[in-house]
Amino acid sequence: MSDISYYTADGLKKLQDELAHLKMHERPSISRQIAEAREKGDLSENAEYDAAKDAQGMLEMKIVRLEDVIRNARLVDESKLDAGKILILSTAKLRNKTTGAEMSYTLVSEKEADLKAGKISISSPIGKGLLGKTIGEVAEISIPSGKIQLEVLDITR
Repeated sequence: MSDISYYTADGLKKLQDELAHLKMHERPSISRQIAEAREKGDLSENAEYDAAKDAQGMLEMKIVRLEDVIRNARLVDESKLDAGKILILSTAKLRNKTTGAEMSYTLVSEKEADLKAGKISISSPIGKGLLGKTIGEVAEISIPSGKIQLEVLDITR
């Protein structure tokens, strides 16, 4: 993975904290499990040893991926974003033209998306459909269940 991703300061800190946790807590824990399993004798028939080695491999793979994501992460400078358009880090108040329901979403990077918190990915169908829209515009978005029309009521940072 060598794709550049854009993050808020909070999102990047969360990734860095997760990486630190994996390196400082998970890695030593698995090393202890391997050492304990090794003490039990014949490694060729030791299921505990095999399981611990597999867990170690998975952990190291996760660490490498996370390091790659962090290395290619870029912080978004909110002061340079156009406040009149929906861009990454914009919070858009929307109205579904069909149902009349109102909702607010904040557009974030894919890794920071959390629908329960009202954060949607800029690479999601709704995120892509909203990018660049201004107040009063209607975004027609194709979703798995058909098409929806969302009117932009307000944009904030």
